[in-house]
Amino acid sequence: MFARTPRLLLRPGWMEDAPALAEAIGEQAILRNLTRAPALYGVDDARAFLSLPHDSRLPRLLAFSRTRGAPRLVGGCGLHLAEDGAPEIGYWIARPYWGLGFATEAASAVLNMARAAGVNGIAAAYFADNPASGNVLRKLGFRYTGRVEQRYSPARGTTAECLVFEEGVAGRMMTDPAMDLYEDAMPALAA
Repeated sequence: MFARTPRLLLRPGWMEDAPALAEAIGEQAILRNLTRAPALYGVDDARAFLSLPHDSRLPRLLAFSRTRGAPRLVGGCGLHLAEDGAPEIGYWIARPYWGLGFATEAASAVLNMARAAGVNGIAAAYFADNPASGNVLRKLGFRYTGRVEQRYSPARGTTAECLVFEEGVAGRMMTDPAMDLYEDAMPALAA
């Protein structure tokens, strides 16, 4: 799976990406907000991650800036199955690219890909002390469920409160103009 957005190219990670991946994600400020990454992230961890098998319906992509020069790795975004078996979205952005809207742009593309593959009921969660992630989820149409879960962060070395989100009606609606052609074939969305 590949996706192109106005500013990003999203594609699966390749073994050649391992050094750039380790460098981009390997900061404590990033790792502390992730539940699925080791506390210290090196090239061997990147290679192990890139070689993990996964469900092909659940996109797991690296995000590269689309520039006139060589593309730069700005982050990653994908879906995984949570402990309860529900699909859950996760994302991270390298520190130099924080606050530029890349997380929202990448996550929107990944959600559209997942929905096109028939994946629904996507959930999300973020650590309560990372409100920027909550802003991304709200922009994507997710809504807070009122649930708070304790989740373990290897980089923190402990559990911390996570706010749990689910897709809202607006989030479930396809934003791909091509889907307008097939609107009559789409099942009615429950409120």
